[in-house]
Amino acid sequence: MTFKAGDEYAMKLSKLAASSDEIAKKAIYSAADIVADEIKKNLVGNLRDPAYAGIGSYGKSKAGAWGGKASKPTGDLEESFGITPISQDEDGNWNVKIGFDGYDRKGVSNQLKARAMESGTSILRKRPFVRPAVNATKKKAVETMNEIIEQECKEIFDGR
Repeated sequence: MTFKAGDEYAMKLSKLAASSDEIAKKAIYSAADIVADEIKKNLVGNLRDPAYAGIGSYGKSKAGAWGGKASKPTGDLEESFGITPISQDEDGNWNVKIGFDGYDRKGVSNQLKARAMESGTSILRKRPFVRPAVNATKKKAVETMNEIIEQECKEIFDGR
């Protein structure tokens, strides 16, 4: 007597194991997109807020919202924002990083500028945009990863 169901199930498990890295990458990138979109939305809100540049003696002058030493946003910080390629650490975990890369046209590190906005400096009040975005999207990002993993597993087990 031969039971094909066990062999078929074993084949599907084998296919799932072979696809697990690609499924993980797809789920992680989808979640990263959700978080990155919210961070960028918050960043743009901060950059477009004329009151941000007008703190203390560094910023708003009698000339107007963008007077004094502050300058109108160039877009360098916004353009430097992105998601890194996915990588696997020594423990076998897949990771992506969301952040800022490079330097603006004046040679200032975009990471430094983002950190100054997030945490504040002696002359600029803090305007958090990363932490609120992560907090607001964490649940949705986890749910999205779960949905993708479940959908991919279902496709494999349903024979698609």
